[in-house]
Amino acid sequence: MNARSRSRSKHSFHGIFVALVTPMKPDDEIDYTGLADLTEHLIRRGVHGLVPLGSTGEYYALSTDERERVIRTTLEAADGRVPVVAGTNAGSTRDVVAFSRQAEELGCDGVMLAAPYYSLPRLQELFVHFRAVNNAVGVPIMLYNYPGRTGVDMPPDFIERLAELKNLRYVKESTGEMPRITELLRRCGDRLGVFCGCDTIALESLMVGAIGWVGGVANVLPASHAKLYELVVEREDYPAARKLFFEMLPTLELMEGGGKYTQWVKAACGLLGHDCGAPRRPLGPASKSECTQLRKALRQVAEGRRP
Repeated sequence: MNARSRSRSKHSFHGIFVALVTPMKPDDEIDYTGLADLTEHLIRRGVHGLVPLGSTGEYYALSTDERERVIRTTLEAADGRVPVVAGTNAGSTRDVVAFSRQAEELGCDGVMLAAPYYSLPRLQELFVHFRAVNNAVGVPIMLYNYPGRTGVDMPPDFIERLAELKNLRYVKESTGEMPRITELLRRCGDRLGVFCGCDTIALESLMVGAIGWVGGVANVLPASHAKLYELVVEREDYPAARKLFFEMLPTLELMEGGGKYTQWVKAACGLLGHDCGAPRRPLGPASKSECTQLRKALRQVAEGRRP
């Protein structure tokens, strides 16, 4: 068993985890049948895990009842074939604890937690917050460090401290800074499974030891994501991995740099035959010109070429 295999064997989560979109109908209601169909499609295309109710899943725009039903629908469709890690974010510790307990009770394999939004907690306040959630659940917690969304950064030394908590087992690092990945691996890679959370540095992250990639574009190109993971981690075929990643990169860069990640992910799903509707307002659908850009980028990936 090589070093990479030993690292993966410590963690039940590894590989491509899809930050699931939440399909919507034209009347702005959730399309639960569409969600089940998308879940089935993604699993058949080789992804390793599912993350409903992340930022790409528009958790912030859903009611409490809708959030529960999204989890139930995803779990039923997945049927135990891959882990389901639910986003359980909210603005207060009390609500995060409640959502996390609910996810565990419903049967989720873990929960994903960013810093609570808007209140901008300081690091000591944030430590107390995560400790409270850790003490309230018995499933693994995946941190989600995305200061561009939350306004709060969790630096590597702070994450190393959090890794001392029993259930805090993974981190999705989404700053887009490659040195963050290497620093996390150096500091706590033996205790914490590091996932890349920025699409444009996924190849480098996997090559240096990240155990997986949590991404929204995996809704659009699931087989390409799974193939890249296979080429890098399982086969160590770096030339082939680099070729595939460079084909994917125009789409990944467009999504990451366009300022409309959720809108464009949903639009791209529709372009490839999996209509997920528009985001719930205040976000709007991609424009015709934006869809033209998406088509052009997607054609550079074999999986993205429609017959």
